[in-house]
Amino acid sequence: MNRTRGWRAGLPLVVGLVIAVSPTPTGLAPHAWHYFAAFVVVILWLITEPLPSAAIGMIGVTVIAVLQLPFGPNELADPAFRAPAEAVKWALSGFANSTVWLIFAAFVVAMGYEKTRLGRRLALFLVKHLGGRTLGLGYAITCSDLALAAFTPSNTARSAGTLFPIIRNIPELYGSRPEDSPRRIGAYLMWVAFAATCVTSSMFVTALAPNILALAMVKSATGIEISWTEWFVGFLPVGAVLVLALPYLVYKLYPPEITTSHEVPRWATLELREMGKVTTHERVMAGLIVTALVLWVFGSSAIDPTIVALVVIAVMVVVGIVSWDEIAGNRPAWTVLCWFATLVVLADGLNKVGFVAWFGNTAAAQVAGLPPTAIMVCLVALFFFVHYMFASLTAHTTAVLPVILAAGVVVPGIPLRTFALLLGFSLGIMGVITPYATGPAPVYFASGFIARRDFWRLGLIFGLIFLGALLVIGVPWLMLLGD
Repeated sequence: MNRTRGWRAGLPLVVGLVIAVSPTPTGLAPHAWHYFAAFVVVILWLITEPLPSAAIGMIGVTVIAVLQLPFGPNELADPAFRAPAEAVKWALSGFANSTVWLIFAAFVVAMGYEKTRLGRRLALFLVKHLGGRTLGLGYAITCSDLALAAFTPSNTARSAGTLFPIIRNIPELYGSRPEDSPRRIGAYLMWVAFAATCVTSSMFVTALAPNILALAMVKSATGIEISWTEWFVGFLPVGAVLVLALPYLVYKLYPPEITTSHEVPRWATLELREMGKVTTHERVMAGLIVTALVLWVFGSSAIDPTIVALVVIAVMVVVGIVSWDEIAGNRPAWTVLCWFATLVVLADGLNKVGFVAWFGNTAAAQVAGLPPTAIMVCLVALFFFVHYMFASLTAHTTAVLPVILAAGVVVPGIPLRTFALLLGFSLGIMGVITPYATGPAPVYFASGFIARRDFWRLGLIFGLIFLGALLVIGVPWLMLLGD
């Protein structure tokens, strides 16, 4: 192990050890505090990356399962409780998560786009009409996601499953590849696509499944009902500003090396002619994607989006678009599956041991005594940044929203409807902060165009921009609309 790798591995261990030996905070069980220490080590390892991300996740889950940290002393004292069996069940539960498999399916669908050359044809079409300016491509990607968002309650299906396989083909047309020239144009396009889907996920109630879950929780806790229109109107000023500004902000903060190219659109026109007529496999692939999109939009109540994706993969294998050997050999797909499955488990453990509820209640107590609006802003910011500890927006909503809502309800004078809307609006945009914060994140991270350090840095920058826009524009707007 070289010195740099040793530092990357050693520092997180030291931090975790310091936390573990520190006195357990009042109100928190010792096993929960020790679990948090182990979780911090894993997250810091993901940032410093002494080993591949999937290996880090697997090691973290394995060590925690061996130590049986997710289980409290009362469970272990129960003679009917079989710790080894429960530990392995907990450790492997992430592989039963539907979002994990939907992410995996996105990689396989991308293979179909590549093998049939449908992805290249669509990419050439976009470049032919919009490729003269890189900024134009950024706006085309953002508008494409926005057009699908209102009707697709899974941002993983919308962005990772539908848009990514097309966008992935564009950078190579400009000589931009992950291994040698990602910043030419590929990194810019990938970040725009990822950040855009986070914004559009907050634009509509129906753009993200946890949005709907949040409204049900709000109604249960406060009796407040929020309609589709009220949500849309409430977020519109924030969303409009972010959608219009996003491609330009990325263009300035994470600039591509290629900004204009009049030759590439002309070349794309010639390449489209050389490709000739659409092949049978392209038609089949296009038909599968359109069918999947229709089912994702209109059939989610009858068939789960992940099952739709698995059906698409099955048909791709049967008709010969891809072979099983090719799927088995797709290392990035299996790596991301293992990585995300372990992160989902680790994040779930924080809720299981009671750390999330303790943290929310403790933080809420710290802002007691401030003006109601200030408390509301602090609680929304807390809700947003706690997501660094989660690998699922649904899990975050389930675990943290009731805690934050309960903390806000007891504050005299807090505008509850505005507070509830702000919490709901934050769900989509918080997905931008880490490479595991939402379903599409690991797909864009694993594309290789955005360096690990850049992904974390941009996540923080755009997280602050998104949250700032929500609070600076959204709070006055919602207060103007009235509670």
